[in-house]
Amino acid sequence: MENQNIAVGLDIGTTKIVAMIGRTNEYGKMEILGIGKSKSLGVHRGVVNNITQTIQSIQQAVQDAETSSGMKISEVVVGIAGQHIRSLQHSDYITRPNSDEVINDEDIDRLCNQVHKLVMLPGEEIIHVLPQDFKVDGQAEIKEPIGMYGGRLEANFHVVVGQVSSIRNIGRCVKSAGLELAGITLEPLASANAVLSQEEKEAGVALIDIGGGTTDLAIFKDGIIRHTAVIPFGGNVITEDIKEGCSIIEKQAELLKIKFGSAWPGENKDNEIVSIPGLRGREPKEITLKNLSKIIHARVVEIIEQVYLEIKNYGHEEQKKKLIAGIVLTGGGAQLRHLKQLVEYITGMDTRIGYPNEHLAGDSDSETTSPMYATAVGLVLSSLNSKIKRPVPKTSHDEALTENLDASEEATPQETKPGKPSANKGGKRFFDRWAEKFKEFLDNAE
Repeated sequence: MENQNIAVGLDIGTTKIVAMIGRTNEYGKMEILGIGKSKSLGVHRGVVNNITQTIQSIQQAVQDAETSSGMKISEVVVGIAGQHIRSLQHSDYITRPNSDEVINDEDIDRLCNQVHKLVMLPGEEIIHVLPQDFKVDGQAEIKEPIGMYGGRLEANFHVVVGQVSSIRNIGRCVKSAGLELAGITLEPLASANAVLSQEEKEAGVALIDIGGGTTDLAIFKDGIIRHTAVIPFGGNVITEDIKEGCSIIEKQAELLKIKFGSAWPGENKDNEIVSIPGLRGREPKEITLKNLSKIIHARVVEIIEQVYLEIKNYGHEEQKKKLIAGIVLTGGGAQLRHLKQLVEYITGMDTRIGYPNEHLAGDSDSETTSPMYATAVGLVLSSLNSKIKRPVPKTSHDEALTENLDASEEATPQETKPGKPSANKGGKRFFDRWAEKFKEFLDNAE
């Protein structure tokens, strides 16, 4: 794990926990060295609700990854999602004392720090502060203000907020599993890193990551993250509906969904029947595939409509906010048959299934390029990218904030996204300091 080119992503999902080890090869692509997967016990809709079971699941996944790669894992980058995540838009400004000097990193840092002082609801904490565009002395639509002259620096921010207790619980599980927390990344951002191209982010695209417990949305336009949302429904509610509607056990419902499920009932004929073995010698149950798809269709439509409402709230109807690249579906739920056609039908937007092979080496195993591993691939990519870019030297303001912390900021990976304007450095640096404080809190709590 000493190698600078190696990183580990830990995707703590509702249905599965994935530990993935990756490194950058000589062509700048990511090579997967090992992968471990375990059934996620103790996580509900992206939030930990049983610490002991979650720790065991993490240890199992990490052990599998170590076995398959022959390496020892010591630190991980963790993805955070769940229904407690929300985002908001915020505008703020600073007045510079000397307008004869050009705007530099410190000014942007000061502006980002100011946003971090926003008063949130009780029990909430700011996770990311992502600058979108800037204004210098009233001149709008500036993507990179560094090097410009000006007295008043304004910016629009995308602020991601989460529940403090949920974030700490994830940290506690990682620490108790014997791992170091190297960084935290919002899962929709990680998935976007893995499956979206820079052209799509520029043109305007909505990434929909359908997981087991939640459906995550990330909207990009002009290469910048514009909107994020977490909808508290995913593949598990579809399984639950099949279980109730067909009066079968959960394991059978999940298998039915994967093998025979379809989001489009019109394609099944009335005489297509699947037989489910009865429990303990009881008579087998016969279920028509048309009924099965009707159950799945009803719930999928509900999930897609909720996501589409979020896309419309962003302002997709407006010409300047038009998402030209349409929708990209990823996550385990994206593998449901005919889902792409249904999404296109409901939203009227171009849709494709997102496979995390955008940045992977050509000889990657077909299993690891499945949409269900998009978040894990994105987490490893975030960590690898941040190891390549060394941290910016600290300002005196930074030092005042971190004087009680371990000074090894060099070792703290920064959360980065390909193609983000360098103006975001301030937000990233503040996020690193937040991760440091968070690690210190966990150490003191032991």
